[in-house]
Amino acid sequence: MSFHSGFIAIIGRPNAGKSTLVNALTGHKVAIVTPRPQTTRNRIQGIVNRPDAQAVLIDTPGLHTGRTALNRHMIEEVGQALQSVDILALMMDVTSPLRPDDRMGLERARRFRGPVYLLLNKIDAVAKEKLLPLIDQFRNEQNFAEIFPISAMKGDGLPQLLDAWIRDLPENPPFFPIDQFTDQPERFLAAEFIREKAIRLTREEVPHAIAVFVDHFEEHEKLLKIYATLCVERESQKGILVGKRGETIKKIGTEARRDIEKLFGTHIFLDLRVKVLENWRERPEVIRQLDWRLQLEQISAAQNPDTDSDPDPEHDPDSGPERTSDI
Repeated sequence: MSFHSGFIAIIGRPNAGKSTLVNALTGHKVAIVTPRPQTTRNRIQGIVNRPDAQAVLIDTPGLHTGRTALNRHMIEEVGQALQSVDILALMMDVTSPLRPDDRMGLERARRFRGPVYLLLNKIDAVAKEKLLPLIDQFRNEQNFAEIFPISAMKGDGLPQLLDAWIRDLPENPPFFPIDQFTDQPERFLAAEFIREKAIRLTREEVPHAIAVFVDHFEEHEKLLKIYATLCVERESQKGILVGKRGETIKKIGTEARRDIEKLFGTHIFLDLRVKVLENWRERPEVIRQLDWRLQLEQISAAQNPDTDSDPDPEHDPDSGPERTSDI
């Protein structure tokens, strides 16, 4: 029996359900999910392994317009994801009308040289009689390889979608070990789980202003110690993130620890602090530090001292008084 493997990039506007789809198909939480738009900031790979195939799913930041260095980085991540992939999947949210962000996705899909799948997501939230007109509307937009009505949340249509993707993937050996479900380092996953809880538990402008850095990652026989810093841009945001008598940051730590323990399968000691890093979303040198690929390079450099490293001059793990521990 031939073996098929390859890469599938999933694009679409913010909150279309891309991360939910990747998590559902891999069977693991490899991408954080929140009600807030623009939660995903970097392209993330989730790996689906079957006896006859390996499908590498690339989750991408939502297509949007924005002027900050972070916004530009997120859109560049989408462009990087489309390089050298075998299939492009464009996801639409059927619960709302077409927006400029959707048009951006359609334009990128037209330029892609390869099979383009249109995924009409959240069909569980609309009446079935509304789907056929939508399908006809999009058939007139361009010649899609296939149009799949799905519910990433409920799982409707996902087995059929995965079968179709695998049929279109080339015959290749697997690109990753067959027991691997993501290529993200553990440090990045831990930081993302912390950020997810911080986004869910804060309000106003704070969620978009949060960046999480893992300062220390200590592995022991039956315990993993993680020391992390949550950065915001203003003192007022710091106050909201810490909360009255530190209640908010402690709750973030408690909920994040549970998810990290479930993923890593070990006891976690999680130590969090909050600091102000003014206007970090406008500073490319800070944004680079949030890219897990750079984190891998830095870990490799630390393990090989003869290799040049690029430390972050802006992020000092020993500055800032706010810290809370949660075991």
